[in-house]
Parts: sequence; C-alpha cells; structure tokens
Amino acid sequence: MNQPPSSQSPLSTREVPSSFADNQAYFDESRWQKFTRRLKEEPLIPLGCAVTCWALWGATKSIRSGDSYNAQRMFRMRLYGQFFTIVAMVAGSFYYNSDRILRKEYEEILKERKAIDKRNAWIRELEARDMEERDWREKVKEVTRKRQEEEDVARRKEEAKMGGGVVTKAVKGLRGKLVGDGDGDRGGKP
Repeated sequence: MNQPPSSQSPLSTREVPSSFADNQAYFDESRWQKFTRRLKEEPLIPLGCAVTCWALWGATKSIRSGDSYNAQRMFRMRLYGQFFTIVAMVAGSFYYNSDRILRKEYEEILKERKAIDKRNAWIRELEARDMEERDWREKVKEVTRKRQEEEDVARRKEEAKMGGGVVTKAVKGLRGKLVGDGDGDRGGKP
C-alpha cells in the first residue's frame, strides 16, 4: 500500500487524480508534516496571525505605559492584521479548493482499499486456520485409526495366547454339538 496509486482504480471507474501519483509523501504525512505543508501552501495566514498578535502585544504595552495614541494605533493595526488574515484564508480556500476535493477523493479511495485489504487478509487468515484444522483432524483420524489397529492386533494376540477368543470358543462349542464328540464346550458349562 506504500506505492503510488495506478492511473485506474480497481475500486471505481473514476481515474485517481494524477497530480497525486508521483508524491506518496503527500498522502502519508504526520501532523507536523501537514502543518509545514499547509504553512508553505498558505504562508500569508500565519503572517496575518503574527501581525495581529504583535499589534495586540503593542497595544497592551502602550496601555500599561499610558500612551493612548500608540494604543489606538496598535488596535487599528490589530484590525488590519485580522482583516488581512481573513482575506488570506478566503483567497487560499478558493485557490486550494480543487486540491482539497481531490485529496478527499483520494482518501476515500485509500480508505476503501485498506478496508478491502483488511478483509482479504482476514479471509486468508480464516482459510489458513481452516487448513490447519483440517490437517489436525486428519492427523487425529490417522492416530485414532493406528491406535485402533494396534488395539485390534494386541487383542488378537491376546486371544491367540488364551487359546482363541470368544468367537473361536463359540465355533468349537457349536462344532462339538453338531459332531457329537464330547470334547467340545457345551453351552459354556464346565
């Protein structure tokens, strides 16, 4: 996301403003960078504020010293400074209005892209978790199957040691009844 946007946005049919494409620092700026950028864009506003503050300071100093003529002159200077500041703000507002509109559009597009990237990252994370869970379930099934096979083998070995299992004894008993030789188990009684 730290690359300048392409000329065609995948999110809309409108072109991304080309004046922004070559200046990525313009978009990813801190508060201090924004302050200095705005100071460079509209240097007359801080100048008008400085003149207004200087006039107020001068008027306060003149009032304390008792110089009413100089105090009146400084109050007029304050009014001129305020007027100059307001005119500079309005003129700058008209002059930089198109750039502000383009910047807002870009910020909206950037916000949409970040939301889509966040959603895609979440989907990838969910898919990875799903794959891990499937792999884990497969391993559990395999371990369970192997354990069952081992238990079956162990049970068969145990049955073979004991002279056969329940089924073998039942078959021998039935064969004994059918054949009539007396050495078969009769109903499991001794």
